[in-house]
Formats: sequence, C-alpha cells, structure tokens
Amino acid sequence: MMLSASRKAYAFRYQKHLVLKKAIKFNVLRTSVYFFHTSRGNESTAEEISKILMHNNWQFLLESSTVPQEKLNPDVVQSVLQRNQLDIHPKRLLDFFNWSNQQMGTPQNLDSFSILNLILCNSNLFSLANGLLSKMIETRIPVLDILSSLLECCKECDRLKSRSVVFELLIDAYRTKGFLNEAFSVFLGAKDGKFMPNLLCCNSLLKDLMKSNRMELFWKVYEGVVESGVPLDVYTYTSVIHAYCKLGNVGEAKRILRVMEENGCTPNLVTYNVVIRGLCGKGAVDEALQLKRSMDDKGLIPDSYTCSILIDGFCKQKRSVEAKSILEEMNDMGLRPDQIAYTALIDGFMKEGNMEGAFRIKDAMVAKGIKLNIVAYNTIINGLCKVGQMEKAVEFMNEMTTMGIAPETQTFNYLIEAYIQKGSLDKASEVLAEMKERNMELSVYTFGVIINGLCRSGDYYRAKLVLDKMVSCGVKPNAIIYSNMIKSYVQNGKFEDATNVLKEMLQKGVLPDLYCYNSVIIGLCKARRMEEAKTCLIEMGKCGLKPNAYTYGAFVSGYSEAGQMEVAERYFKEMLDHGIAPNLVVYTCMINGFCKEEIKQAFSTFNSMLGQGLLPDLQLYSVLINGLSKNGKLTEAMQVLSDLYDAGLHPDVYTYTSLISGFCKQGNMEKAFLLHDEMFQKGIFPNIVTYNALIGGLCKSGDIEKSRELFDGISGKGLMPNCVTYATIIDGYCKSGNLCEAFNLFNEMPARGLQPDSFVYNALANGCCKEGETEKALLLFHEMIQKGIASIVTFNTLIDGLCKWGKLTKAIDLVNEMTDKKITPNHITFTILIDYHCKAGMIKEAEELFIDMQNRNLKPTNFTYMSLLHGYNKVGNRSKMFSAFENLVERGIEPDELIYSMMIGAYFKEGHLEKGFKLWDLALDKGLLDGLTNETLVETLSGNGEISRVMELLDRIGNQGYNPCLAMCSTLIHGLNKAGYSGRLDKILEIMKGYGWIPKSTALNEFIDLYQISANSESVSNLSKQAALEVACQV
Repeated sequence: MMLSASRKAYAFRYQKHLVLKKAIKFNVLRTSVYFFHTSRGNESTAEEISKILMHNNWQFLLESSTVPQEKLNPDVVQSVLQRNQLDIHPKRLLDFFNWSNQQMGTPQNLDSFSILNLILCNSNLFSLANGLLSKMIETRIPVLDILSSLLECCKECDRLKSRSVVFELLIDAYRTKGFLNEAFSVFLGAKDGKFMPNLLCCNSLLKDLMKSNRMELFWKVYEGVVESGVPLDVYTYTSVIHAYCKLGNVGEAKRILRVMEENGCTPNLVTYNVVIRGLCGKGAVDEALQLKRSMDDKGLIPDSYTCSILIDGFCKQKRSVEAKSILEEMNDMGLRPDQIAYTALIDGFMKEGNMEGAFRIKDAMVAKGIKLNIVAYNTIINGLCKVGQMEKAVEFMNEMTTMGIAPETQTFNYLIEAYIQKGSLDKASEVLAEMKERNMELSVYTFGVIINGLCRSGDYYRAKLVLDKMVSCGVKPNAIIYSNMIKSYVQNGKFEDATNVLKEMLQKGVLPDLYCYNSVIIGLCKARRMEEAKTCLIEMGKCGLKPNAYTYGAFVSGYSEAGQMEVAERYFKEMLDHGIAPNLVVYTCMINGFCKEEIKQAFSTFNSMLGQGLLPDLQLYSVLINGLSKNGKLTEAMQVLSDLYDAGLHPDVYTYTSLISGFCKQGNMEKAFLLHDEMFQKGIFPNIVTYNALIGGLCKSGDIEKSRELFDGISGKGLMPNCVTYATIIDGYCKSGNLCEAFNLFNEMPARGLQPDSFVYNALANGCCKEGETEKALLLFHEMIQKGIASIVTFNTLIDGLCKWGKLTKAIDLVNEMTDKKITPNHITFTILIDYHCKAGMIKEAEELFIDMQNRNLKPTNFTYMSLLHGYNKVGNRSKMFSAFENLVERGIEPDELIYSMMIGAYFKEGHLEKGFKLWDLALDKGLLDGLTNETLVETLSGNGEISRVMELLDRIGNQGYNPCLAMCSTLIHGLNKAGYSGRLDKILEIMKGYGWIPKSTALNEFIDLYQISANSESVSNLSKQAALEVACQV
C-alpha cells in the first residue's frame, strides 16, 4: 500500500532531521582537536566509574574520589551507560544516572535517556522506564529529536532485546499526557524504523484519537496497522466500527462487522452495541433490533446498555409503544432497566403527546425502587410545558425540590419558555424572580428564550430592553439570540430593524454568522427587494463569509419569481462556478421561472438536474405539468404525469388542477371532467381552484347552465365559493348577455361573507359596456373608487365601452375627471381613444390625443401607430401616413406584419414603387409577411401593371417556398391582362406552373374565366382584405 502524502512529508522531515543532526556532529568533531583530547579523557573516566559501579558501596566510593568535581559530565555518563548495558544491574545504572544529575550542573545527553530506557526495558523494568520517559518528555525536547535518538540507540544497542517496547511506552506516555500529535509521530517513526508497536498500544492510541475526535490521525494509525500486517483483534475492529458510526457511515460499519467475522474474529458485546447504537442514530431501529436478535443466535446475551440504546432509538422515532415492549423484554431477561432507559421512555411518550403513557412509565420506575433524577424530572417538566400543562409542571418542580433535587437553570428555562409562548409574561417574570431568589445565574439560553418569545409576540421594544439588561448583567449575547431577533424582524417585514441588528452585532464584537445574513437576504428576496439583498450580500462578504446554497437559492428564487430569468440564471451559474451544488429547491425555482417564459429552457435545466443525480419530487413534476399546461402543451403535460407515476410518486390536487385548467382553456371540457373524476377515484378531492377552472372552462365554451349547476353544487362538496369563483361565473353571465343574473350573483356575495373585488367589478363593467349599459358601468366604476379598488384595467374597459357606443366626448371627460382623482391613464387608454377617433374620421382629435400621450411620457405602441395609420389611410392622407411611419421607425419600434402590409400598399398606390419594394424586401427578410399578406400586396401591385417587378416578386416568393392560392394567381393574371400586358402573360403563367402553384395543364383562358366566375359573387381582393382585417382585429 502506498504511503499517504502526510506520511511522505513526515518521512522527509525525519530524514532531513537525521542528516542535519549527523552533519552537526561531524562538523563539531572536525573543527576542534580539543574534543579529541576530551573524548579520550572521558573514556578513561567512564572506565574508572564502571569499575567503581561493580561495588555495592559505589556511591561512597565515587563521592570520595575526584570524579564528581573534576571529571563527571554528560558525555561520561553516556559512555558509562553504553559500556555497561548488560554488565551492571539496570536499577544501579538508573541510580547512577539520577545521582549524576544531582552532581552535574548541566542536563543529561538525550542519548543517555534513550540508552537507559532501552536497558530498563530489556530487563522488563517497564514502570521505571515509563518514569524515565516522562522525565524525558518534561524536558520539552521536540518529539522528532527524541524519536531520532531512540532509533539511533536501538541500532547501536543491538544486543538488547525488546527494543520496540520503548516506543510503545513513549507512545503511551505522550498519549496519557494528552499529546496525541506527538504520540502519532512516534507511532509513525517507530513503524518506519521497523519497530512496529504492538496491537495493544495501537488500540489504545486509536481509542484516544477517536475520543478526541482526531479522526484524520485515527485513520492514518489504522492504515499503518493494516500495512504492518499485524492481525487485527476485536478491539481494533470495534474501534474502526465505532469510527464509521461516529461519521454516520453505518453501511461501512456493517461491512467491517462482516469482514471481521470472515477473518475469524468474533465480535463481542461491545462491538454489537456500537453497531446497534450507530443504526439507531441513523433511524434504522428495525435493523438495529434485528441485529440484537441475531446476537442471541451467536450466544451473546444483550446487556442493559444494548436495550437502553434500542429504547432510546425507538422513542426518537416516535415508536414509544415498541420501545416499551423492549423494556418489558428486559425485565423478562432478568435485566434491570436503569434511569437512562426509563427516562428515554418517559421522554418518548411525552414527545408523542401521550402524557398518560409517560406517567405510567414514571410510576413503574418508582415502583421498581428507581428514583427520579434531575434528568427525569426535567424530561417530565419539559413535556408538560410543551402541552401547556403549566400547573402540573410547577407541581413536579416543587416535588423535585422536596425530594432534595435542586432545579437547575434548564428546569426554569422550560417554564419561562412555555409561559412566554402562552403569552403569560407575568408568570414568566415570577419564574425569573424565583431564579434570582435562588441566586441562579441567568444563562444565555434563558435570555434567548425571553427575547425570542417577546419578538414572536411583536413586543420588540421589551425584547430590546431585555437584550440591554442581558449585557448589563455581564452575559454576552451570542449569534443565536441576534439571529432570532433578525428572523422575527424579517418575518414581520421590518427589514431596516433586521439590518440594524447586524450592525449592532458588529459593534459589540459578535460576528454575524451565515444564518444571520441568510435570514435577511432570504426575507428581502421574498419581498422582491433585490437591490437591498445584493447590498446585504456585499456586507456578508466583507465579514469573510461565503454564500452557500441557501444564499444563492434566495436570489435565484427572487429573480425567478420576478420574471428576471437572465439575472436568476447568472446567480445560478455563479453558484456552480463556486463549487456549490444546487439542491432540488433551487432547481425547482429555475425550472418554474423558465416555465413562465421558455419551456424548452425549463426542460434543459431539468435534464441538467437529472445529470447531477438529483431525483425530481412531486413539487417539481407539478411545476413542469403546470408550465406545460399554461403553454398549451397538454400532450407533453400528460407524458410528465405518466413519468411522475413511473417514479413511484402520486399527483396531488395541485397537479390535477394544473391539467384541468389547461384543458379548460383549450375548451376540451370532456378531458377536464375525466381528470376531475379520476381525482375522486384516487382519493384526491378537488379544491375551490379546481372548480374555478371547470366553471371558467364551461363559461368559455358557452355552457353557462352547466357552469351554474357546478357553481351551485360547490357548497355540497364542503367548499365555499371565493371571489374568483364569483368573478368567473359573473363574467360568464355577462358574456352570455345575462346581466340580470350577473347582478343577482354580485348582490349575493356580501351575504356569503365575500366582498366583491376588482375582478368581479371588472367583469360586470365589461358586461355592461358590451350591452350598451354604460351608465351602469360608470356607477360600478365610481363604487370601485369609493372602495379604493378602482384599477386602470376597469378604467380602460369603461373608456372602450363609451367609445364603442359612440360616446367619445364622455370618454374624454372621464379621462380628465379620473386624472384629477389620481387614476392616471396609461398608453392603452390613449390607444383606445386614438383608435376610435380615427375610426370616426376625427383625425385632428386623434392627433391631439397622440401629442397629449407623448407629453405624459407614455410611449406609443405598434397598435397606437396602427390606429393612426388606418385613420390617415381612411381619409387618403398618405403623406401624414408616411411621416407617422418614419416616426415609428425613429422611435425604435419594430413594425408588425399589418403595418408593413399597410405601408407597402400605400407606397404602391402612391406610385412609390422603389420604397414599396424596399420595404417589402425588408419585411420578407424578417419573415414577417405570411401568404395572405403577400397576396394582398401582389393584388395592389398588379393594379399598377409593373410586369418586370411582378415577375421578380413571383420568383422571390416562389424561392421562399410560398404557394399562392389559385384565386390570387387568377387575380394577378387578370390585373396584368387589363393593364395591357397580355403578351407577357404566358411567361407569368410558366412561372406559376414552375413553382407548382397551378396545374401544368392549366390554360390562360381558363384562368381568366376563373377570375370572372369569382367576380360574379365577390371580388377576390375584397375577400383578402376582409381576411387581413379579421387578423388585425384579433391582434
């Protein structure tokens, strides 16, 4: 197995250390002859001391000699130890080493420590060696120096056995002192030096590394053990399983359990308990229970800890009844459940709201002679507070005091939090007062509970006072307290206050975290205050915080909802560039936004999401179905519904309503009602939105009777019609001309607790205008003004109605009147007025309105210019027509097909053939002219008899793949024949035959006859103009 990068780095540093150390020694020896003489003297002294150490009274002999004062130094001590590794008893050498420490004024050589440790270990004097190693560590010599010294001495003292033990002792010494980095360094150095520590030492190191959460080092040690080829024992495997469980990777933990058994290592009770705890922690309690049962088959008897883990696991999954059966099984097995098991069960029943079950467990616990401790009491009090049983919670707190168990701060916190949630601020104050009487310090959590509760109740002033009090008490607010205040401000739309809290945090030295900034940014984006959100993002960056998926998701959602998909896409791409994977919510926002604009882009994003391995949920499928339905792509929407079923999901009312609404808009009521029936079959009940869509579809298809029948049956389905329901059916009655019934429904609304909104009024006003009841419409509009719901839509509907019935003066008066009442006309208002004045031949008034419109900074649209151009064309004033068209182009407005057609025809009629052809070419290049428009223009051109131009034009439109109808071809031939070009008609006919517009067998006389037959009924030209006019009306 290859060395990891960290181990290679370590090896490099260690080799460098050895080289440097040898170089220093070499240079020292080479540069001074003095040291050679000294070395010879030291050897002589070492020999003398070695002889004295052979005597039992060595200390007396040495102290009586001149050795201590003149000859003793660290090099002599080292030489003595090297000479006598096996000749003198290790205990005497240790005593000599300690004695020499007292005699010398300089510290011992590091190698002396190493040699002596090796000598002690060789004689199994491990406790003495351990003490010496501790002294060695206390000298604060770097671990690499100690390690290199030991490794060199091991090589030099090759006669000594058990040399690897010294490394094990050193690892344990560092480990027990909490120096885990140093212990790891020794492990790695010893292994690389071929002195692999034994498995017991490695297991102890692994255990401590895991306890200290030093998982990176843990895996490196484990890797080293595996590389060494040492067979792993049950303790090693258990540690590795525990490590995987700690990381949440229970699957890998289970794999190691299997490998362990395959390698002939039998798991013990601790091993199984670790895996069971890991499974329970991930919520896989059924699998954990199955594993516990498999222990019985292997002769392992679960202990109380095993059962307690399972009880706690099942309770956390809100399966307390099953947890209780495990408790009963414990009793049957002769195991005595402890406070932990009982407390877990009490907590489980409490959290499920089963107070009776919780108290039965509590009584059983007491009956078994197990007293409730502080944890059990807190659990009960917390549970009672959660369900609002405050009196009983106080009783239990008094009981625990009577039992000699003093309530702690958390006990009071439960009470305070519950009282504040109930709005009982006085009671919360009483609890606070009691805490002060008991001289209990208010914790950050206590203050946080109070501040959070006051913020939720909207009492921001008192929340701020409590925050100030907290600071004055010497308790520093943390980011959680501030973030709760920020969140509350944001939820109530108080964005300025929220941003002020951020500023206050910085001033008081509390760095806002990502959650604080995200709370503000998400709130601002939801409120469509995107610029402020961007400013907040910049401030966040200044604090060194980087956006996460929630930050980017807020911007993507905000801009998507606002219809600014380009900006949303920019943030989406920036998110990807920063290596942040969008989650399902972000993808749903993007897809929903694209569905409103470009459905192809929506599916492109959807496919990209699938490529990232994300699976769509019901909401995303529903978004796609809704988008397709709104775009009229119902076949595709039904296919997505099929995909939804294939994914194992089930549509909801929103999904079905989207489809029903789509079919209703297309007038396919049969399919809409089939889906409605299918909903009931699947147990999905339509809501009022579903019925609104069906009523609207029936009204649109003209079946007002069936829509009324459906409307009247809504109450019987447990639903109440809303304003949209009434607006839909009232609009249906108005469009069918039944104003009487529409007003009956309108008058019925207040009795059903519904106030008509602007949509209802708009439907009625529009109906009145269509029926010529303009006075009623005006009355409705004035009612809307009084109620403050008048809108420009209703205003324009009224203006259109007045104009339609020839009341142009009244329409103008209404515009002036409404301007005074702050209802400002828009470009649609003026376009309506201009259009009707032009139709009435009142061109001068239309021009005045056009000028007034521009003075109000209202931009004319294509339709505005179309109205003017029609007006000028109608009175034959083509010079003004040309001027208006030039003005349109100068404004950068793109003419549509109708304007191009009208202007080309006008140029031809005035003899401006070159301008006409240039404009026609431009329109054709832009793909704006369809076949019908081209026919009209050819007819106009044929009247002028420009045969060469006509031939060029026919070739052009033929090359574009356009096939004129027979009537158009006949009209062109007839026009050219009348213009005196009968001699060129054969060439024209050949062009038409060449492009397949007419049968090749057609004769010229037949065409002329065809035209005459058509002329007897109604001219082809008039028919074409009428068709073009119908298109204009639809636009």
